[in-house]
Amino acid sequence: MALTIQLTGTGGAQLVPVFGCDCAACRRARLQEGYRRRPCSAVVKFNDAVTLLDAGIPHLMDDWHAGSFQQFLLTHYHMDHVQGLFPLRWGVGATIPVYGPPDETGCDDLFKHPGLLDFSHTVEPFVMFELQGLRVTPLPLNHSKLTFGYLLESAHSRVAWLSDTAGLPDKTVKFLLNNHPQAMVIDCSHEPRDETPRNHCDLNTVIALNEVIGCPQVILTHISHQFDVWMMDNPLPEGFEAGYDGMRLVFD
Repeated sequence: MALTIQLTGTGGAQLVPVFGCDCAACRRARLQEGYRRRPCSAVVKFNDAVTLLDAGIPHLMDDWHAGSFQQFLLTHYHMDHVQGLFPLRWGVGATIPVYGPPDETGCDDLFKHPGLLDFSHTVEPFVMFELQGLRVTPLPLNHSKLTFGYLLESAHSRVAWLSDTAGLPDKTVKFLLNNHPQAMVIDCSHEPRDETPRNHCDLNTVIALNEVIGCPQVILTHISHQFDVWMMDNPLPEGFEAGYDGMRLVFD
């Protein structure tokens, strides 16, 4: 069966348009829905199972009814990646597994008052586990909070999800180099800069990483309004494309 990944959000914590901003990208996004960027997230579908990858969209409950997905897979516990869990946890019905890094503090009081969410499914770096037949390997990332990316594998597909990160740890680069993902969805918050930002990649960093990893398809996500402005006048390298909300990736 095909592995499908739909990008439900491709923005950072600021989103696009940014409140109060009158740059060209924000003006465009206010006029055209297709250029808006919600919190970075995705839906992963495989073997009739649905996994919500991060949960930063505030109105998550409006998009997904009870029983329409099997679990959450979290990269980390920053608010823009988990805020949709806060009202959802007070729902009724079956417990929902939440897979994610072993962050002892989590976010606010989610662990203290989990409601119907089961946060016991912590995962470990480079230790593969399965979600309804989909093989998932957590990959350490460089961020201000404990954060994992994930290699998602089926019998015929191998896709890396790498958000949020500033560059990549050497062990993660080596793992990707050895495992040859056919596509990478990677944090690229910023236009090319002289120095890598503290918490997120710029385009120069992503280009340099892929010169080592050699992935044929690179999809950029966690995109800022400044990077959107830059892309209005500058093409991306061959094999690179900017993700957008609603973008659907199918891997047979």
